[in-house]
Amino acid sequence: MPLREQLLDALERPGGLSDDALLTLIKGLEQEAPADLGRQLEQLAGVWELRWSSSKLPYLKVAAWLENLQVLVPQRAQAMNLLRLAGPLGPLAAIGVQARIAVTGAQRVSVTFERGGWRGPELAGRRLELFRAVQQGFPAWLDVTFLDERLRLSRGNAGTVFALVRRPDLDPDTFLGAPATEAEAPSGHSQ
Repeated sequence: MPLREQLLDALERPGGLSDDALLTLIKGLEQEAPADLGRQLEQLAGVWELRWSSSKLPYLKVAAWLENLQVLVPQRAQAMNLLRLAGPLGPLAAIGVQARIAVTGAQRVSVTFERGGWRGPELAGRRLELFRAVQQGFPAWLDVTFLDERLRLSRGNAGTVFALVRRPDLDPDTFLGAPATEAEAPSGHSQ
């Protein structure tokens, strides 16, 4: 079975392979088909769910009751990391961090965290949120090392390895808002 299918199969069944076995599959896939964001930028856009990470931090561990989502819209320089309950309660409350992103190399995406906090349900056409500005004291980046229509492998500036799968059932605009149309966008002209 090809490496990609082995890894996807393992990610669908958490706990099926050891961390060392998963890392071996990830490294093999990174070498076999390295990402090139110059050609694959459109594939980067979407909602991605974390299915495995090398981190020991509790919020970067995969749990059946928790969705750890990353929303990316590089064409608008927007991103969001979001933790929410899995299932029907997920849209009711979450913890999120919004960021500005920029592709700065064949695999590198720079990340500037801007706001973070609580994100609630949408009521009467408005999203309930309690976000505050985030003070980022260090440069952050993410290397996208493998990318296709379903699977993304990344390495963060702290050395963490991530394996994510696309969530085609979720729309990035639900989390980041729809892009402004020309009629809504500020013109920059004063009267």
